[in-house]
Amino acid sequence: MYLQHEESVNRDINRIRERIIEMAQCTETSLRDIITTCIEHNHTLAYGIILRDQYIDEKEKEIDRLCLEFIVKQQPVAQPLRFAFSAIKLNMEIERVGDYAESMARHLLKFGDWPSDEVRNLIIELAETAISMFHDAIQSFTEESIELARKTLATEDNVDKLRDQCINFLLSTPPNNIPLLSLLNVVRRFERVADQAQNICMEVLYMLTGEYLKHPGSEAYRVLFVDEHNSIRSRIAESVANGLNMDRFIFSSAGVDPKPINQRTIDFLKEKGFDISKNAPRALAQIPNLDYYHIVVVFASEAKGIFPRQPRKTIFLDWEIDVPSLSKDNDETIAAGYENMFTFIKTHVTNLVNAIAAGTTTDRRNS
Repeated sequence: MYLQHEESVNRDINRIRERIIEMAQCTETSLRDIITTCIEHNHTLAYGIILRDQYIDEKEKEIDRLCLEFIVKQQPVAQPLRFAFSAIKLNMEIERVGDYAESMARHLLKFGDWPSDEVRNLIIELAETAISMFHDAIQSFTEESIELARKTLATEDNVDKLRDQCINFLLSTPPNNIPLLSLLNVVRRFERVADQAQNICMEVLYMLTGEYLKHPGSEAYRVLFVDEHNSIRSRIAESVANGLNMDRFIFSSAGVDPKPINQRTIDFLKEKGFDISKNAPRALAQIPNLDYYHIVVVFASEAKGIFPRQPRKTIFLDWEIDVPSLSKDNDETIAAGYENMFTFIKTHVTNLVNAIAAGTTTDRRNS
């Protein structure tokens, strides 16, 4: 009787594993087609990637169903139970990679000529590195290889370095020459492919050893402030928030189209006790673990459209506040405008952080 049960458990596990491998192979094909689309401007391939995402979504539903049926029917314990939980997580991570491929395909449909071979080669190198990491992560699951999972985790730094090179090169390129936003989104999504591969390796390690590695973002509450250029409102908000010295909080700021921080903003914040003179403007693609931010405060409405379709339970807040016209207003009007912005932002930041702190305290007390 025991042998029959064990055979039944192994049969179900193999079925789930096979479906996950099929889904991962299909997703990897989409990622590799992205590279071909980049090189050849092949819009037929791009449309194929978009259509293939529907098949990947259907695979995700099938695997979810098989995992739940396995848990109910077999009532697994120990390693088979860890396999079931890890399979559910892997399923989600792979489907998310498929979403990134679809998103990149949509951006590449709007893309024309490369501004230079250097930009193209950098992005293709980033893509190949991220895809290789995804492939190895799936292989570590297939082969149940602890060594390969750990080795793959260690390669993520290479992706981060290539990402920074791509972003710095793109931001230094005249904005009228290329669809900057589309390429930045492609760069960012390939970085996220590597992040998902990292998550898969963590799940493989949990499945094989019981070792649990926290996902980034779980140790702190993350708030991001976004405006058009990351030069005025978002900088004031980040400075005020960091000035609160709150434990377990991470505050960042970014711009849709980053430009040098306005000197008047630097001088104004210095008067308030904040020195940002050595800070550089940041693009959204330069914010690490962007999908793990809990709240995004938007000062520029166009920022919403460039976030992933399904961020991780991210709350978006719109804080509308006018910026004084630095070219038209006189010094007195500009000074009054900055004071008005500062008061508005400080009040909202303080109220928001207090509400979050009260909520997280309640969560810890009830847990």
